[in-house]
Amino acid sequence: MDVIGFLPQVGGLAFTIVTFVAVLSVIVAVHEYGHYIVGRWSGIHAEVFSLGFGPVLWSRMDKRGTRWQIAALPFGGYVKFLGDANAASGKDEEAMAAAEGDVVEMRRTMHGAPLWARSATVAAGPVFNFILSAIIFCAILLSEGTIREPLGVGSVVPLPGIQNELQEGDEILEIAGQAVPSFSDSAAWSSFTEALPVGDHLTYTVRRDGAVQEVSGPVLSPPYVRSIAPRSAASDIGIQSGDVITGVDGQPIYAFSQLKELVEGGEGKVLLLDIWRDGQTMEFALAPRATDEPQPDGGFATQWRIGIVGGMAFDPATESMGFTDALWGGVRQVYAVIEMSLSGLKHMISGAISTCNLSGPIGIAETSSSMAKQGGESFLRFIAIISTAVGLMNLFPVPALDGGHLVFYAYEAVVGRPPHDRALQILMTVGIAMVLSMMVFALGNDIFC
Repeated sequence: MDVIGFLPQVGGLAFTIVTFVAVLSVIVAVHEYGHYIVGRWSGIHAEVFSLGFGPVLWSRMDKRGTRWQIAALPFGGYVKFLGDANAASGKDEEAMAAAEGDVVEMRRTMHGAPLWARSATVAAGPVFNFILSAIIFCAILLSEGTIREPLGVGSVVPLPGIQNELQEGDEILEIAGQAVPSFSDSAAWSSFTEALPVGDHLTYTVRRDGAVQEVSGPVLSPPYVRSIAPRSAASDIGIQSGDVITGVDGQPIYAFSQLKELVEGGEGKVLLLDIWRDGQTMEFALAPRATDEPQPDGGFATQWRIGIVGGMAFDPATESMGFTDALWGGVRQVYAVIEMSLSGLKHMISGAISTCNLSGPIGIAETSSSMAKQGGESFLRFIAIISTAVGLMNLFPVPALDGGHLVFYAYEAVVGRPPHDRALQILMTVGIAMVLSMMVFALGNDIFC
């Protein structure tokens, strides 16, 4: 049983809050633990490890003298090292003065530790976020496996009013008289699918129990809803994974490509969708939305979308993936998220795409709820994406963020001394103001975009 997929039944708002807190707690805990453990390994003493801010709900002191606590506001966390005045690692002048003259005690402070120890401790937070993401992506790849070659039928998707003679275990040789290429050859596969005819059924040549035969089946990519994009037109009106769109504006459709053409060609006009769900037919009205989509060349293109991700008429048969391949695949996915995030930020700054693409806490909460409703795998994938984004954001060279501290350490490495304390205080104040301004801007996007 998919426990995460069952949880939405407990209630809408409560479920959204629970999933949002769960996402933040996991990501923050991993990020702060990175700071803590590398700091400990580097000889820097952690006084407080806190999940959340504000009033403390629970705490305990461990044998190393670190207080572990959970606070009331679950919107972040921090590790306060010896010599820190606050969660942003400002210098505690009194603590540093008390440690002065005691070489051992000074070495245990954040600001008296060697440059390499401070740098490693600060960088560890974002690095641990990237590691978490890679592990999650790796686990998903291990769970999913890789599509077996030659293409075979794993399980058949239920579709209404279509004679589907495909069976689990069939090996697909030809569709509509065209030989099936390797699924791993993306160019050949794309050309193959585009050349397939559209109709209420196609002829499949399959190998079944060692014998080659022809059977009738649906188009390879029917208008079947594999998943729903969060905060999309389809999500807002209640379309669900597993739905099948049988008609648009009274016109029957048989292929996902037909739906795509009608959505893109309508330029945002309201569409009436006939949807089959668990043996019943329903009608939904929705208006496509202009969406900025990343392109293979690194740019973005604005397209009309309703937020539906399609799939094939059957789940392809899979085989297990080796751990090394899965781990490397997870690392590549982390890199892809970083690359897409930086490209999106660049295009927002240049005005090429709308700044509404930047989500705040409300948007993240709604998305976490939507992903959890689609099942545990979608929810974990979302955590991995957000974890990568958090790690990347913290590396930006903004004072008060980890990247800002690393810039200060780079200055110290080059000049031979840290920036003046007064200059650091001013820069930290500016950095905090920048971070808060960005949070307010993102929250405005959640409300008004």
